Amino acid sequence: MMAMRPFLPLLTFPSVLLSLSLMIVAAADALNESPPRHSASASASVPAPSQQLCHVSTSYLALAWAVIRQKYQSTLHGQLGFVDMVQLIALCSILQGLRLWRKRSLTQKEQPGISDAGHAERMAGGSTKASSRNFVGSSKRDVESTDPSLLKKHSSFKSYTTSFATYPVIRTFYQPHPQADKLPSKPTPLPLLVFIHGLGGSLAQFNPLLTSLVNVAPCLGIDLPGCGRSEFSPTSWDAYTPKALAELLSVVIKQHCDQNEGQGAILIGHSMGCSLSALVASTALSSQAQPNVEVLAVVGICPQATPPSDKQLALFEKLLLVPTPIFDIWRTWDRRGGPESASVARLVGKDADIEVKKLQVRFNEQSQTAVWRRMASGLLPSRPASKSPEKGMPGVDVWASLKLPLFLIAGEGDSVTKTDQLVKIGRALGKVDRPKSGQSMEAPLPSSEKGTSSNGSAEHLPQDQKSQSKASVTELTVIGNEARPHSSVPSYSRRRQVLKTSIFPFPASHGLLYDPATYRTLAGLIHTFLYKHVDTRLSLGWQLQHLSTEGKWDVKNLAKWQAVRPVSEPIAGIFRAMKTLREIDDTHSPDIFVRNWKGRIKAVIDISHESPVYDPKGLDEGGIEYHKFPTVSKIPPTAEEAEDFIKLVDRLRAQKPETPPEAANDKVLIGVHCHYGFNRTGFFVCCYLIEKEHFGVQQAIEEFAKHRPPGIRHEHFLDQLFVRYCVGLKRAPTL
Repeated sequence: MMAMRPFLPLLTFPSVLLSLSLMIVAAADALNESPPRHSASASASVPAPSQQLCHVSTSYLALAWAVIRQKYQSTLHGQLGFVDMVQLIALCSILQGLRLWRKRSLTQKEQPGISDAGHAERMAGGSTKASSRNFVGSSKRDVESTDPSLLKKHSSFKSYTTSFATYPVIRTFYQPHPQADKLPSKPTPLPLLVFIHGLGGSLAQFNPLLTSLVNVAPCLGIDLPGCGRSEFSPTSWDAYTPKALAELLSVVIKQHCDQNEGQGAILIGHSMGCSLSALVASTALSSQAQPNVEVLAVVGICPQATPPSDKQLALFEKLLLVPTPIFDIWRTWDRRGGPESASVARLVGKDADIEVKKLQVRFNEQSQTAVWRRMASGLLPSRPASKSPEKGMPGVDVWASLKLPLFLIAGEGDSVTKTDQLVKIGRALGKVDRPKSGQSMEAPLPSSEKGTSSNGSAEHLPQDQKSQSKASVTELTVIGNEARPHSSVPSYSRRRQVLKTSIFPFPASHGLLYDPATYRTLAGLIHTFLYKHVDTRLSLGWQLQHLSTEGKWDVKNLAKWQAVRPVSEPIAGIFRAMKTLREIDDTHSPDIFVRNWKGRIKAVIDISHESPVYDPKGLDEGGIEYHKFPTVSKIPPTAEEAEDFIKLVDRLRAQKPETPPEAANDKVLIGVHCHYGFNRTGFFVCCYLIEKEHFGVQQAIEEFAKHRPPGIRHEHFLDQLFVRYCVGLKRAPTL
């Protein structure tokens, strides 16, 4: 949320300041768009007016800023006279004009002529023509240039009409499942995942999650009007209330769901997007606006369950009286310090990673004040005399109406939406009586629903270098896989109302969906929830098993196997990752392997599920131990499997090699292979490095990838590593 207190001294003279601001901006525009022409010689000796202004602006800014700070302090203490007020108005207005002039000048030098091309690109995906005059030019270009490639590739620009308004240019992201035609579609197709961003946000904030989840199910998302790459049109305030936006989302979902085949939707929202998701899924919408598409589940990231208090409401109403240009002046002041500014700390916290802070700077700059004011106004409850009865944030009554699987996630460091909102929603659903001090909503699970976890002490486990936390290391939750999905086509049953909650430890904040320290863990948690509580077919492991209709050793896979390097470089001085041996191969058979590696590899751990396509006796007789440790392909190993693997490796490392190393600098290492030596092999190796060698999660992944490029290939394997070794994650049971 944007701080409001600094605005109160300005509320007495907004009209004067607005007029001066507009005059300065207009003068700057005229100077910038119509520079005087000079000859080559003249231009070399006499600076253009724009250059002169640029030279003056730097010294002026320093002087003006000092004066403004002095006057501002006087204002807060009630010591500001009439002359002082006039000076402050003039200085603020000139500052705003100079800021806009310099920003536009730099943008035009860096990207000349981009305006028309950018507008053409935006309209290429849709047939509706709309003006871009409602979007600040430099912000528009920045949104387009920083748009993630995944979103660019699968986005179009469409017009949608609701009972509230027509939204002429809405960026719409839609990516079907890449293997949809090969997966079972009866009795219904795979559910559609719908991503809904929050106030001041954009769909780009979901890019890290989309990178993982586009491989699980078809995905849909939009930039709400005026956000991201969507046009700020219409400008009517009633078009930005929660019910208006929820109806827009319903229309979008209808157009992209296969209603004839009964395809359902799963809503994944962030912040205000959680409230919109609840509104779409609930019975609060009129039957006309409600989607015919069945909403199967809701995932809420940083949800808000209660409207503002009376005190907050009064302050908001005063804030919304401030005109947009004046609001922009304060936002510029609030962004002083860039990544270390108050505007960034308010959303992601002072302790956030620098990359997260830089992302937040970008998102803050791309958020349009006029759009923010309209949406924020729509979240305020209607006054009795209001002509807009559709206003107001959806409250606990809307959440209480949800009779479907619900997964809520929060961060302990979030100052925008507190973790107690999860408790309030749980109470509304009748799932929580009263929270216990210092605990999340946790209760014993039935044995059939318990996730597997390590029984050993976690005190020796390190924190990931990228997710430093003040939570005690002993709070590390070692989370195993949920019930494994069956490889056959799953049976379907009517979904019941369940509540799952997870709280990320401090400093996890409002930006946890795009924070590198948390987004992989978040993706893994969402993925597990989807296939366990919504549709078994959403398990990526099950999908990969279903798609593996051919044997491993047909011609196609043989060529793929032959292209893989047989044995990796040493990994952390302990392992060598391998592809499986092949009895009749000319380069990687047991006999050849023994000749090449005896004395440098003491044992081979075969983690493939099937019987090996080579005779293990060839290894044993050659002096290299063979150990069978079967695991299922395509599915991340369970916590128990990882624990048993670690014990096996410890036993092997404790044994003295029967044959000394051939080279003085060589260690006798342990070979590990599945089929190709990437996914399951990498997963087990990383587990060992994390639990025994004190590697962070990201550090272990990078160590494996460095010596066995490209490393672990399956995104859901990587996500599961982050979930399993997340420090301090509070994960509540199914309620």
